Amino acid sequence: MRNPSSDTSCPPGRTGRPRSAAADAAILAATRDALVELGWSKLTMGDVSARAGVAKTTLYRRWSGKSELVVDAVAELFDSLELPDRGSLEADIEYVVLQFAALLRRPEARTALMAVVAESTRDEALRDRIRSAIVDRQKRLVVLGRERAQARGELPYEEDESLASHTTDLIFDVIAGTVVHRALVSSEPVDELWVATFTALLMYGLQGSAAGPSGPAPAE
Repeated sequence: MRNPSSDTSCPPGRTGRPRSAAADAAILAATRDALVELGWSKLTMGDVSARAGVAKTTLYRRWSGKSELVVDAVAELFDSLELPDRGSLEADIEYVVLQFAALLRRPEARTALMAVVAESTRDEALRDRIRSAIVDRQKRLVVLGRERAQARGELPYEEDESLASHTTDLIFDVIAGTVVHRALVSSEPVDELWVATFTALLMYGLQGSAAGPSGPAPAE
């Protein structure tokens, strides 16, 4: 899937002026602002077009409806997450978890994410879009972190690509699921002490993974 905020060309088969990255950014920002102020049920494409200063037809040329628009507005926020090399896997994990938690504290991120997740429980197409626009794209951070850790000798390489993909999915689910639950469901702080404890627990699991999914053989 193309990222709407970075697509500056007309989709194949369409004619007209190229898409404007600046206009897309304004539309996505207006979507987040409107969602915080109005909530999901009251948000309309008309509200967004008025706030962004564009015609409603401009929105529908880019997004088929509110669900797609809100997901892409959330995805743009998540695309800002980074994983600079902090010198160790433990430091990398702590950094990205704190960065993720800071993002979830922003009203526009929290409101938009909870709205689309709630709506997706009865909309399979929306679930698919969340998976492709947010989940699959953010797994890049896990892939990058593991590659660095393997190069440092902190984690073993996995020759089986299907197993490596499974491990990536599992790490992402553990980190994203735990932090979202802590920040948005339990409404508890994701502070440095909690992050250090969570990272230590995750590191224990990761560095023991060389024994395989079934774990080490029992001692005789």
